[in-house]
Amino acid sequence: MTDGMVLVPGGTTTIGNDHFYPEERPLREVTVGDVWFDEHPVTNAEFARFVEDTAHVTVAEIPPDPADFPGADPALLVPGSQVFTLTDGPVHLGDWTQWWRWQPDASWRAPQGPGSSWEEIPDHPVVHVGWEDATAYARWAGKDLATEMEWEHAARGGLAGRDFAWGDELSPGGAVLANTFRGPFPWRSEDPYGFDHTSPVGTYPANGFGLHDMIGNVWEWTTTRWTDNHARAGEVVSSAATASPCCGGSVRLVETDRFVTKGGSHLCSPDYCQRYRPAARQGHGVRDTTSHVGFRCVRRA
Repeated sequence: MTDGMVLVPGGTTTIGNDHFYPEERPLREVTVGDVWFDEHPVTNAEFARFVEDTAHVTVAEIPPDPADFPGADPALLVPGSQVFTLTDGPVHLGDWTQWWRWQPDASWRAPQGPGSSWEEIPDHPVVHVGWEDATAYARWAGKDLATEMEWEHAARGGLAGRDFAWGDELSPGGAVLANTFRGPFPWRSEDPYGFDHTSPVGTYPANGFGLHDMIGNVWEWTTTRWTDNHARAGEVVSSAATASPCCGGSVRLVETDRFVTKGGSHLCSPDYCQRYRPAARQGHGVRDTTSHVGFRCVRRA
């Protein structure tokens, strides 16, 4: 029942951070229960088994609804997703469109667009999945997604009050402890393992609870709706109650809904996005699929 999962003991903990980004403030004391976490993010191979069993069609594989994008060029309303691309040289970091491109036909099946295939990287985290795709997988697996509080507690690995999941330094003694961007962002990757994008799950050391890739590699969806003010928890929406574009459910989402993602990704860099920390959080549109957002599942004890 819990194969491939790690039990994270609950308790009272402090979440948030008061000296990085405003959305991480204020510090809050919370209590969470015991939760089984997937040892690593859901991989391409695991997601492929789900699709084979259910015939699920992901958000990135469905043409956008013109009603959600009034005035948009109809030629752009095709299946696809956002793909990170290294720039040719240094660029102004205030314009993210220089390293993100809308790629028609990019999806979990073709992570870098036509010509690429998930089968080349079966042990990498699945990407280009929307919130509804992640929750559909969770329902199929008899699991759920973590809440923001559960996720952050688990990411800390038992270390309280530390900036990083392993202490107070990003690279203690020069150690590389997560798949984050090494080198001048976004034009030159100097990753010691040669990963310009995602990496095989489990490549980097587990945290204190035995969980891999809680930091870096891919951002991970939670069931907590986004709030700019971290003083209170956002609404939690169970994956069992949601409706996807193809399926039924008691909670129906719209394009503008946002949920909390956690953990940072392989694109987090000291130059640009210092969100390779347990407290880091971002609000992500439910159907804004990208090449650096994935998920893992949980089962509450």
